[in-house]
Amino acid sequence: MPPARRVVAIVGATASGKTAVAVAVAQHLDVEVVSADSRQVRAGMMVGTAAPTTEEQAAVRHHLVGHVPVDAPYTLADWLREARAALDDIWARGKTPLVVGGTGQYVWALLEGWQPPAVEPDLELRAELEAQLEAEGVAALFARLQVLAPEAADRLVDPKNHRRVIRAIEVAAAGAAPSIEPPDFASSVVGLDWPREALHERADMRVEAMYAAGLVEETRGLLERFDAGLPAMRTMGYAEAVRVASGEWGVDEAMARTKTETHRLIRMQATWFRRDDERIEWVLGSDLEAAVRAVETAALS
Repeated sequence: MPPARRVVAIVGATASGKTAVAVAVAQHLDVEVVSADSRQVRAGMMVGTAAPTTEEQAAVRHHLVGHVPVDAPYTLADWLREARAALDDIWARGKTPLVVGGTGQYVWALLEGWQPPAVEPDLELRAELEAQLEAEGVAALFARLQVLAPEAADRLVDPKNHRRVIRAIEVAAAGAAPSIEPPDFASSVVGLDWPREALHERADMRVEAMYAAGLVEETRGLLERFDAGLPAMRTMGYAEAVRVASGEWGVDEAMARTKTETHRLIRMQATWFRRDDERIEWVLGSDLEAAVRAVETAALS
């Protein structure tokens, strides 16, 4: 394995400062970012996903940000295919890729060599599952998955995430099963650690900044082109902003609910990036210099 084929992942919960670390590293090393964020891939959803700003993307090139239409299906298999292509492109130009993001499934799938089956969405089955979700709740769907594919259910980190449960049922119903093929590159993982209370405060400030930056206006623009029922439009931040745009909620209520959902996301992310995971070198998120130093050391090792 050529020593140049190395990946450094910068991981942690939302609002932990991952992009700031990557931008700082880019001032010293020849790196490019491969975003591992399941929502930042969507085009036109920059404010509500806290996507890298124009200035941040000018400071270091970012791959897999804002390139997938809001209404287009997009799976883990899609992201892995694009991420692996981005890695090859970055290495070919003599640079080091930084995989940056809080979508743990994306990060570990890449670093562990998951080979998910490329199963097309089954719209008829999905409609049936959505109806069952509405009538019986996500617990009933998860119970269905446990019967259909118990191993997949065991690997499902958040059984309350109805989108992930539905996708797992689709894959299992197609008779497909994932496999693992060890990757042909070396990797290191640096995690940004914050006390939970401080992280919640940072996340709350980010939500307020999103509304100040025009989240409702961005959402109104999306609603002119896309249905509010699309999965991307029902994600955290946009689901609440849609209700503001419709006049159902005021901004204060929407912000409060988005903050609550963000705290829930932070708890879920902690199950992917565990404090006791020996693969992760944890550094204080509040110490930017230490975080940059850890990433640079990993990149040069």
